Amino acid sequence: MMDFAIFWDWLSFAVRWLHVVTGIAWIGSSFYFVALDLGLRQRPGMPVGAFGEEWQVHGGGFYHIQKYLVAPAEMPEHLTWFKWESYATWLSGFAMLCVVYYAGADLFLIDPNVLPMSVPVGILLSMATIGVGWVVYDLLCRSPLGKSDTGLMLLLYCVLVFIAWGLTHLFTGRAAFLHLGAITATIMSANVFMVIIPNQKIVVADLIAGRKPDPKYGKIAKQRSLHNNYLTLPVLFLMLSNHYPLAFGTQFNWVIASLVFIIGVLIRHYFNTVHKRAGNPHWTWLGALVLFIIIIWLSTVPKVLTGEPKASAEAQVYIASAHFPAVRDTVLGRCSMCHAQEPSYEGIYHAPKGVMLDTDANIANHAREIYLQAGRSHAMPPANVTQVTDKERALLVAWFEGAGK
Repeated sequence: MMDFAIFWDWLSFAVRWLHVVTGIAWIGSSFYFVALDLGLRQRPGMPVGAFGEEWQVHGGGFYHIQKYLVAPAEMPEHLTWFKWESYATWLSGFAMLCVVYYAGADLFLIDPNVLPMSVPVGILLSMATIGVGWVVYDLLCRSPLGKSDTGLMLLLYCVLVFIAWGLTHLFTGRAAFLHLGAITATIMSANVFMVIIPNQKIVVADLIAGRKPDPKYGKIAKQRSLHNNYLTLPVLFLMLSNHYPLAFGTQFNWVIASLVFIIGVLIRHYFNTVHKRAGNPHWTWLGALVLFIIIIWLSTVPKVLTGEPKASAEAQVYIASAHFPAVRDTVLGRCSMCHAQEPSYEGIYHAPKGVMLDTDANIANHAREIYLQAGRSHAMPPANVTQVTDKERALLVAWFEGAGK
């Protein structure tokens, strides 16, 4: 058990790191090409079919870039495809979902106070919500409503608000935010895999065959790319939100998530407008600030408690351990002044990451985290402010490793 817990924690770290690296690559290329596209300028004497060009300087060199709305007259010898950044980001994100939320479903995914369900049902429901989110989005884009960019965006936002509300009635608050981010990220990656790249391949195939490509494929791909651009910042917030219980662990968490999408759109609108050289809409920052203040206020509304959490079946073994009475005294004396419904430690107003360690059930449910954070490592408490002794840390290790033996 001890070896497995340590291995799994490192596996979680490795998958999370991979997800961050691939995400940086995808977001970086996406932001760059949107800025490039908006900054294109036309001039007399450009090649046939060229829509615009841009001169850029970076790293001591100059770059001359030209864009063709449909395709150039001849196929270039070398063509770089930007797709694997998106695919790798989604695959590593799904791997992290499996390692953290599916393997730890009892703790991170399922909340019996929200909706009682078994682990297999919770995992299947999680996968279903991600898949259905893409299907609904794609059908709306392909419908007659998809011809209006503004109307489609407004409708899609209403759908996202409904999804945010629904997820908070299925999973834990933390998992609800993560799944809203996963649904959005799946839409973005599926846009690349199912629409943008296939459309570009159709255009390339037409060029090779000597046919004139249909401009509709480029138009559709550009619409999906625009959606990806505006969804990026909300996804980043949702993926980071698991570190901030004030975002996911409050009564109006679904409203907070909904407002975050508007903030992301406002910020992207500012940068898109500047890159297009169409002015400096500073009002977008004021709007984002006002919405953020509203989010802060919403997070202060007390969460309506639906009952005391119960120890999971797997956690019962830790309560049954002969070490548990001593462990409980240690945790209550060294940890619960911060990790409680109403923390008593000065300057701490909400339990860090929403982790409560003030009842037997809570302590047992977080046995693995206690073992890794305060037993095997000295990560908790920070700077050892409550002066946990080496003997107490050894007790935590013995408790976890000896449970069930």
